[in-house]
Amino acid sequence: MSDKKPWHGVNLATTLPFHEDFSIAYEAYAEQVRYVTENGVTGIIPNGSLGEYQTLTEDERKQVFLTALEAAPAGAAVIPGVGAYGALESVRLTEHAAEHGAPAVMLLPPNAYRASDDEIVDHYRRVAAVGLPVLAYNNPIDTKVDLRPDLLARLFDEGLIVSVKEFSGDVRNAYQIRELAPGLDISIGSDDVVLELGINGAVGWVAGYPNAIPASTVELYTLATSGNPEDWKRAHEIYTDLHPLLRWDSKSFFVQAIKLSQQVAGVAPAGITTRPPRLPLPEPIRTQIIADTEAVLAKGYR
Repeated sequence: MSDKKPWHGVNLATTLPFHEDFSIAYEAYAEQVRYVTENGVTGIIPNGSLGEYQTLTEDERKQVFLTALEAAPAGAAVIPGVGAYGALESVRLTEHAAEHGAPAVMLLPPNAYRASDDEIVDHYRRVAAVGLPVLAYNNPIDTKVDLRPDLLARLFDEGLIVSVKEFSGDVRNAYQIRELAPGLDISIGSDDVVLELGINGAVGWVAGYPNAIPASTVELYTLATSGNPEDWKRAHEIYTDLHPLLRWDSKSFFVQAIKLSQQVAGVAPAGITTRPPRLPLPEPIRTQIIADTEAVLAKGYR
C-alpha cells in the first residue's frame, strides 16, 4: 500500500490569468490546469501567493478553487490556499474546501501583523478543527511571520499540521525540522532550493515555475528526490541550466516574473496581467526575465 499523500509530489501554486479589466479569466485558468497536469504536475494549489489571493474576494477564491477542481484530472490533488488576514475567513474557506472534497488545505500563519506564537497556534487550531489536513506555509520573507522549526514542532505535536511548505530559503531549517518534528513532511517552498531540499528528503514541492515549464521542472524534482546519487548528477545538470530562471521565484515580483515566463513559453495568453497593487515589471527586469526564459527554452526545456 502506497504511503503517498495528496501533498506529496509536485503541487503547483498556480498563477491566475486576468482579463484586461482585471476580472478573472476562468476559462484560461481551467486550460492552464489541464496543461500542467498533462505535463506531469501531480497537484494544484489555487489561491496561493502566486494566485494573488490577497486581491481576490472570498467568492472569487471559492470559484477559482471550483474551477481548478473541475479542470483537474482524476488523481490530481486540488489543495486550496486558505490564508487570510483573519482566522474566521480562513475557517470559512476551509469549510468550503471540505464541502467540495478537498484532500487538504494550505495555510499561512496570521500575517496582518507580527503575531505571537500563541496567536499563531490559535490560528492553526481554528482551521484544523474543520477536519482537513493542514499544510503550513512558512514565508517569513513576505509575511514577516516566521514558522521556526521549534514552532512547527509545536504545531505538529498538537496534530494541527501534516506538512510545511518551507519558503525561508534557509536550507539548514530542514535538518532542524526533521530533528524536532521527525514525522512532519517537508515540501520545497522556493524554486531555487529544489536540489538542496530534494536530496535532503523533501517529499513534495509547492512549485512556481512549472507554470511555465512543467515537464522539465517535474523531471528535476523527480531526479532530486529519488535518493539515487546517479540521478542527483543529472538533476544538478538540469538545475544549473534552470537556476537563473528558478531564482526569480524568490523575488518580490515573482508573480509578474512567472506570468511573463509563461507568456514567453507560449503557455499563457498575450498581455497577461496582475491585479493592483502589482504593476508591470520595470523594463530592465522584464528584459532580463525574457532573456533568461528564452535561454532555458533554447536548451530544450519545456
